[in-house]
Amino acid sequence: MITTLIILALSAVFFAMGKVRSDLVALCALVALLLTGILTPQEALSGFSNSVVIMMVGLFVVGGAIVQTGLAKKASGKLMTLAGDNELGLFLLLMVVTAVIGAFVSNTGTVALMMPIVVSLAQKAKIRASRLLMPLAFASSMGGMLTLIGTPPNLVIQDALTENGFEPLRFFSFLPVGIVCIVVGIIVLLPLSKRFLNGSKNQDGESRPARGKSLDDLMEEYRLTDNLAVFTVGADSLANGKTLAEMDIHHRYGLTVLEVRRIKKGHSPLMKEVEQRLAGPDTKLTDGDIVYVSGDCKQAENLASDMGLKKATEEIAFYDIGIAEIVLMHNSRLCGKTLKDAGLRRLYNVNVLGVRRGDSYVNDNLADMEFRQGDILLIQGKWNNIQRIADVAEGIVVIGQPLEQASRVTLDYKAPLAGVIMLAMIAMMVFDFIPVVPVTAVMIAGLLMVISGCIRSVEAAYKTINWESIVLIAAMLPMSVALEKTGASALVASLLADNLGQASPYALLAGIYFTTSFLTMFISNTATAVLMSPIALTSAAAIGVSPYPMLFAVTLGASMCFASPFSTPPNALVMQAGGYTFMDYVKVGLPLQIIMGIVMIGVLPLLFPF
Repeated sequence: MITTLIILALSAVFFAMGKVRSDLVALCALVALLLTGILTPQEALSGFSNSVVIMMVGLFVVGGAIVQTGLAKKASGKLMTLAGDNELGLFLLLMVVTAVIGAFVSNTGTVALMMPIVVSLAQKAKIRASRLLMPLAFASSMGGMLTLIGTPPNLVIQDALTENGFEPLRFFSFLPVGIVCIVVGIIVLLPLSKRFLNGSKNQDGESRPARGKSLDDLMEEYRLTDNLAVFTVGADSLANGKTLAEMDIHHRYGLTVLEVRRIKKGHSPLMKEVEQRLAGPDTKLTDGDIVYVSGDCKQAENLASDMGLKKATEEIAFYDIGIAEIVLMHNSRLCGKTLKDAGLRRLYNVNVLGVRRGDSYVNDNLADMEFRQGDILLIQGKWNNIQRIADVAEGIVVIGQPLEQASRVTLDYKAPLAGVIMLAMIAMMVFDFIPVVPVTAVMIAGLLMVISGCIRSVEAAYKTINWESIVLIAAMLPMSVALEKTGASALVASLLADNLGQASPYALLAGIYFTTSFLTMFISNTATAVLMSPIALTSAAAIGVSPYPMLFAVTLGASMCFASPFSTPPNALVMQAGGYTFMDYVKVGLPLQIIMGIVMIGVLPLLFPF
């Protein structure tokens, strides 16, 4: 027992110091338990096959798909605009919308998604963004209490119940608790945010860390959208069946074809597929194709008239094809060559849309332009081809990271399908007549998101997973086995039961809640939930009460930690953008954390009687 407690104490110290990655600390603790013989190899590795860990992997993929398709951003953006310029309305809507999204998407992903929307709306409403960003982070954690999958500690206590033979919680068993959390959060945060959150710096998000140019920035900078015209090829169009070379659009009209998009619709609108093609001489147009051209508006009208093209209103998008800037260095073989002699399309399958030379931008007559050292070229092509230039082209520097930029592009035409898959997953977890266990439902949903293309690729799906969190949980789960096996859990539980349980179950509930809450200020909330769950179970058994309120006290204490910017990732995420200091979290988060605990100690026994 002593050895186990020493390993646990050392782990807690390293977790709190934060100088070593939390997953590495957890793995070191796991190896120490193995080397000391406290755990067998089977027991030590059991966490990696635990249903909680598998569910978390699947949920990261599902949440990633919801973000990748733009479904969450589109829904939240539309809802947030309902508040208008009213600060109270904006605050209330922010709390509710963020909490609802946080019920299905990781709290970190929710904050990353909502933060630019909130900053933009705050600027339009002439409200300090600092008034809203900390409540945004807190609301994402509160929203995690609405559903079984909202936050990892919920899954941890579910696992503790099922492992010990108790009736498992349902998908919406957490809903009443979550609603109380949100109501308390709104009531407490409304006056505190006005009183304390005025932002010492970066108060409106204006001084956020510099970022690279977005795709929209590049389109605007090179004025590609100024003279953009979009046409649809009809069955009776003269362009139907012709290649771009045969139409000779550039020489006859002086226009540049930016993209040819082909939309394939299946029997259901949910199965719509969008295929983007790089405009080249061999590109053949067919009925239904959408053609994007840039150039003189009058000439674009002449093209449409001559070829029988119909005007369309589709916006340009970057699904498979992207744009990026490249800089020509002194040793580039392109220096001194014209575009038609450079062979960029032949070598890398990319087009050049514009050239920046000093303060001048050139978009027309590029074919005969001779490149010089220092020229910046705006290129267009498949994302992997742009990346290939970055990897292999000598004397050419690609500005930014194409594959990272591609991962931020939303596949908005897949949003309806992603929504249906997520709803189907929830239905399988909610309704008992569907004979699918929760972990299987999550695995099915994750696979469908990848197979259906709601996530760009398998590699992109892997990138949505926070592997540090997964390894941390998988490595810490056996720690609870070690605590039980050596009697450490029973010892701590008996101390709690003897000192608090004899006074009343409420005292024990308060002890478990605030002990968990205190530990979460220094240790990951998931790790804290893993450690406290067996103690809560044993303590409840020792005084003969139901384990449900005690375990809910664990997940609430682990999730409702607001007094430190480092207790949860969302808290840290908004710190710089809101211009917050550590004391801002103490002034606002600590009262909220204490009040939330007091309210929950009274509410939990009403929802889950002793």
